Amino acid sequence: MNLSYQEYGDKNAPLMVFLHGGGVSSWMWDKQIQYFSHFHCITIDLPEQGESKNTENFSIRSSAEKVNELIEKIADGKKVIVIGFSLGAQVTIQMLSMNPNLIHYAVINSALVRPNSFIRKMIGPSIKLFFPLVKNKSFSKLQAKTLYIDDEYFETYYKESSQMKSDTLVRILEENMSFEIPSGFNKAVGKILVTVGDKEKAVMKKSALDIVSSNSNCTGIMIPNVGHGISFVNPDFFNQMVEKWIQEGSLPEEVVVVKK
Repeated sequence: MNLSYQEYGDKNAPLMVFLHGGGVSSWMWDKQIQYFSHFHCITIDLPEQGESKNTENFSIRSSAEKVNELIEKIADGKKVIVIGFSLGAQVTIQMLSMNPNLIHYAVINSALVRPNSFIRKMIGPSIKLFFPLVKNKSFSKLQAKTLYIDDEYFETYYKESSQMKSDTLVRILEENMSFEIPSGFNKAVGKILVTVGDKEKAVMKKSALDIVSSNSNCTGIMIPNVGHGISFVNPDFFNQMVEKWIQEGSLPEEVVVVKK
């Protein structure tokens, strides 16, 4: 089955593709879709998530293959911009590695690229133990808070997360915790912006540095006063930052450049 996707904006403009994080779906990009109405925007629900929940089992590699195929079908020679968050950022890295000439601009927001085999082994038993909490609204509100999901989107988040099967959650988390930079990433020719929040875990900051060091076309930045979810917590800042970077190559003064 094909992935579910939605199209918005100006179909004659450059193509801007949005890839969501784990545990959410295309709705996380609502504020970006509104802002980038002068681009040809596509939001994609990754396998087993959102409207693609009845597709094949999720994997980062197969997701990247399918999204690349969709872009090739739709882009028709236009400039291609891909913006990925967390799990979607990992898929973006995989896409760049598999087809290094397809994407002209990529924003890799909070991508984990340092595998942890111990935590990965604990995912299955932990999910079995804690999975009933997923349907608990109070627990979901705590989870939503860590992702900066506010009241406007909480019910959507709760509905999707409570419908997710335990096997799906295990697959997504195992893929997330196993991911490392693929060998072909250094061949990607497009411009790549790597972002991480300064309140994120140390492993996320180290991952950002690893990504920046793996391709000479990368620019890495740390965004002040934010954790995992800049596009949620300050969409205006995020949108303007992305647009200026694409159009002018400039970045906000308050960000800290991640050195290679």
